[in-house]
Amino acid sequence: MVSGFKQFILRGNVVDMAVGVVIGAAFASVVGALTKDLLTPLIAAIVGKPDFSAIAFTVNGSVFALGDFINVLIAFLLVSAAVYFFVITPVNALVARMRRAPAPADPTTKKCPECQSEIPINARRCAHCAQPVAA
Repeated sequence: MVSGFKQFILRGNVVDMAVGVVIGAAFASVVGALTKDLLTPLIAAIVGKPDFSAIAFTVNGSVFALGDFINVLIAFLLVSAAVYFFVITPVNALVARMRRAPAPADPTTKKCPECQSEIPINARRCAHCAQPVAA
């Protein structure tokens, strides 16, 4: 029973997926910090607000934190753009390069210079007109 679990854990897919989750979490924290510490203040400086998280409104005592939503939306767009441009695009280019059409097979026939019919590549005479053909 333990050996079956060990075999399952050491399978390539499980290890690859675990590494991807850990790297994804680390990448998300980097993008979150980039958004919070650099981009949000930069955009807020252009718009005139000190920070997006301060943008909120109240309806019947309920606070709607619109600024926090904007911060999370910007982080999502940055993560999506980074994944697309740094993962999806290069992988698609690599797959397209690997899927190129195979080299055409060597020809097995040639045309008779006299009657233009297809004859075997090694033929010395045309089977249709009996004309000698150069090898």
